[in-house]
Amino acid sequence: MRVVVALGGNALVERGDTPDADLQRANVDRAVRALAPLAERHELIVTHGNGPQVGVLALESVNDPNLTRPYPLDTIGAETQGMIGYWMLQALQNALPGRQVMAMINQTLVSAVDPAFENPTKFVGQVYEREEAEKLAAEYGWTVRQDGELWRRVVPSPRPQRVIETRLIRELVRLGTVVVCAGGGGIPVFRNDVGRLEGVEAVIDKDLTASVLAESMDADALLILTDVPRVMRHYGTPRQEEITHTTPHELRAEEFPAGSMGPKVEAAASFVERTGDMAAIGRLDQCVEILDGTAGTIVTPNATWPLASTL
Repeated sequence: MRVVVALGGNALVERGDTPDADLQRANVDRAVRALAPLAERHELIVTHGNGPQVGVLALESVNDPNLTRPYPLDTIGAETQGMIGYWMLQALQNALPGRQVMAMINQTLVSAVDPAFENPTKFVGQVYEREEAEKLAAEYGWTVRQDGELWRRVVPSPRPQRVIETRLIRELVRLGTVVVCAGGGGIPVFRNDVGRLEGVEAVIDKDLTASVLAESMDADALLILTDVPRVMRHYGTPRQEEITHTTPHELRAEEFPAGSMGPKVEAAASFVERTGDMAAIGRLDQCVEILDGTAGTIVTPNATWPLASTL
């Protein structure tokens, strides 16, 4: 099977952790140990989040006295792709001796008139108490919003249309390469009035990009891996219950938080609707079981998995 995996930002930095390089590299090693069995049995394409890392580099850039202006978000996104891609590349090479692995810097096409630019919603960076968040917002011109009990910076998150380097990724996978790509949803770019690509100040949701990429790669499965075992119906209420097997239609009938589970559900439902294949949301350390259909929330056109054709 051809499998696209979207690693959540918590795979590298858990909420409340100090985003030190050593900690993140240890978390990457842990993630790769979970993914290695998939790579041994299937064609594997890995994407990853970068929200905490973008936040760290953006704050460093703002505070750097040697800069006349902070680095733009598209450039910081590229920096995080390179950093995390290097960690993933090395960990996968060590875990899969003899296997070719490639980490790529990717651009993702968005619309310059996407309404998201007028309504920032994507969380980046670390969490703060409300008073500290509002102080930083006033100092740096940020937009901040509540994220659970704490507060974080939010930035525009336009909808991805296509990963620019899709054809190259497809060729690498055809040759048997494990590809790490489209990190953080890809570097947001648009085509200007003469058709040239330009970067734009935004961060794209990595799950939505993974969905678009999985469709364009003719993937058999899209796995959105996070720190929860399954999607919860009526989360946080006395009626809370796990969703095991479901359809896009059933998922869309539920309500999920826009800043967390909502994009994951949208990415999974969209992929299944457009392709008729399988998507799932679940824990990173259960990725093999998820693909086997015994863990996670499985999304298919008829709520059945595995299909006879995959056995």
